[in-house]
Amino acid sequence: MAFQKAVKGTVLIGGGAIATVFGLSQFSQYRNKHGTLVNVQAAEAVTVPIKNDFPTREEQISTLKNTPEFDVLIIGGGATGCGCALDAATRGLKTALLERDDFSSGTSSRSTKLIHGGVRYLQKAIMKLDFEQYKMVKEALQERANLLEIAPHLSAPLPIMLPVYKWWQLPYYWIGIKLYDLVAGSQCLKRSYVLSKSRALEHFPMLRKDKLVGAIVYYDGQHNDARMNLAIALTAARYGAATANYTEVLRLLKRTEPGSGKQRVCGARCRDVLTGQEFDVKAKCVINATGPFTDSVRKMDDQEVPNICQPSAGVHIVMPGYYSPDNMGLLDPATSDGRVIFFLPWEKMTIAGTTDSPTDVTSHPIPTEEDINFILSEVRNYLSVDVEVRRGDVLAAWSGIRPLVTDPNSKDTQSICRNHVVAVSDSGLVTIAGGKWTTYRAMAQDTIDAAIQAHNLPAGSSKTIGLLLQGAEDWSPTLYIRLVQDYGLESEVAQHLASTYGDKAFEVAKIAQVTGKRWPIVGKRLVSEFPYIEAEVIYGVKEYARTAVDIISRRTRLAFLNVQAAEEALPRIVDIMGKELNWNEQKKKEELEAARKFLYYEMGYKVKSDQLTDSSEITLVPSDIERYKKRFHMFDKDKKGFITILDVQRVLESISVQIDEKTLHDILHEVDLNKNGQVELIEFLQLMSAIQKGYVSGSRLAVLMKTAEENLRQRAVIPVDRSGGGL
Repeated sequence: MAFQKAVKGTVLIGGGAIATVFGLSQFSQYRNKHGTLVNVQAAEAVTVPIKNDFPTREEQISTLKNTPEFDVLIIGGGATGCGCALDAATRGLKTALLERDDFSSGTSSRSTKLIHGGVRYLQKAIMKLDFEQYKMVKEALQERANLLEIAPHLSAPLPIMLPVYKWWQLPYYWIGIKLYDLVAGSQCLKRSYVLSKSRALEHFPMLRKDKLVGAIVYYDGQHNDARMNLAIALTAARYGAATANYTEVLRLLKRTEPGSGKQRVCGARCRDVLTGQEFDVKAKCVINATGPFTDSVRKMDDQEVPNICQPSAGVHIVMPGYYSPDNMGLLDPATSDGRVIFFLPWEKMTIAGTTDSPTDVTSHPIPTEEDINFILSEVRNYLSVDVEVRRGDVLAAWSGIRPLVTDPNSKDTQSICRNHVVAVSDSGLVTIAGGKWTTYRAMAQDTIDAAIQAHNLPAGSSKTIGLLLQGAEDWSPTLYIRLVQDYGLESEVAQHLASTYGDKAFEVAKIAQVTGKRWPIVGKRLVSEFPYIEAEVIYGVKEYARTAVDIISRRTRLAFLNVQAAEEALPRIVDIMGKELNWNEQKKKEELEAARKFLYYEMGYKVKSDQLTDSSEITLVPSDIERYKKRFHMFDKDKKGFITILDVQRVLESISVQIDEKTLHDILHEVDLNKNGQVELIEFLQLMSAIQKGYVSGSRLAVLMKTAEENLRQRAVIPVDRSGGGL
């Protein structure tokens, strides 16, 4: 057996050596051609002046309405669209960008949060000798280095562990990961290394020990995707691009070309979603950068054009931070159905995903229970049996649509193109589709190059390599210390502001409210568990946020981290936005309802509520039922069959504990399945049964009632903070 392993290992090492030669030869070519690019300080080459601040949304709308003709009009405010706007603006082109929702409201905010070349693509490139996939990995690794350089406050290297459970896999994976380092060349973040079983468990103590041989650790980048997208948009605006969110394209404008009689795209009819006003935006070139909605814009140009987008849904879940180490991710290279799962620390939580399944194009993708359970099942396979992976620990879940495309320029129009595609229609519409988050800048460069060539625009080469994004110029790893010292912010809040806004964190700190406490001096939190403060809502409005959803999902990431905490923060967020944007009471109510609907369907609240319904099965043994009935009747002294806020208050007063009425209302509301303002015995038993099965965790009512029972004997303080708030 050992001999067979040795032979198999030798064969694999030999194959790996051949792959290494292939990789090195291509790497050498790549370095000769591109090696000097990353070190270019593009900011020095940009001749377009940069404004100290970006214009208001109202000023941007006015510019769109009153400019006779732009050089470039970009449709789509995701990473690629905003990247195109920045590339065009820094070349000196008169640039406009329209986004019908918010910047990064689609796929760009729903990624795995990785800046990576794609280890699995490199594996496929080598195994299938696919040079196109190899080039894609090379390009992505160059762009990874650039992105980490231009936005260091929003991104950082992350070590990722690949656990090995079979001896023969060790040389196989080691060679593959070493090739990944080699292809990155001088842009390699840190060299990969091998860990013994004991060292692997030191770094990742939650890992399954059984049959573990060792592990390989490599490095990729991680970022705050929505904030990165916004930083690109704001930087483009400071360089003069007229960028507007909530501005919908209704149809494309066309003119007849003199002489040839051809119809040429020359702009778009738009509608300001917030006011309903319609207006035309004229441009020499129109660029379609709408991701999953690529085909809908292409059909505005030509109804007969075939679809090229093949959308794929990717679901992610967020779990408490204790599921992973603070500074080490995990890669499952071969799931039960052949997919890849990442398990990563992010924003002091743990993110796991993704799935990959065909889907319809929609603005509001919804995570399914099936996908959530698939991810949980794969996570269980890699974590120790001592770690109970509970469905109730899912704090948020979301689905993003990846816009895979077929190349319209290719003879084989059925094959999926893993790289990006730039196409120019007969009428001059430039479409950029496919690609990945990491390569947004290269995609934008190729798109603007194609636009310049197709429309004879007066511009030079791209200047975005090394161009610092909003907040990066004066950022340093110790910037947060000045925020603590100068403004009296909590250290955790200061670190969050520095890593979110970079050198613009001081602008947020300046408008932070005084707490009235000895410490912190300023910075009122929106919710106790997270470092988001009220001043960020005010600053978010300046950053073009116009709905409560913009704040909870993209200016802050609260909805992506814990939907219950996001819902708890909503009333205060709406109040603050109402003052900034002059909302009346009806508008506030509408915003609250829209944001709750977003949390319910798009961020996993629905699948949470499905875990505990009025038809939930009670699977408790008789002894547990009797025990929980006794606990319930401690509160229901009158044997009504239900408990109310008054019942809870009475018990708490008897043990000298006070909790404000609003908090008590929220605690009962979490369990009140039929929403009648009271918790019945059957609802309480359904809750306890769901907790036992792991479907629900962090129920404040369950903790409060258990602790009250104990405190009637011991008279201790009852905790009421969420212990996880899982879905």
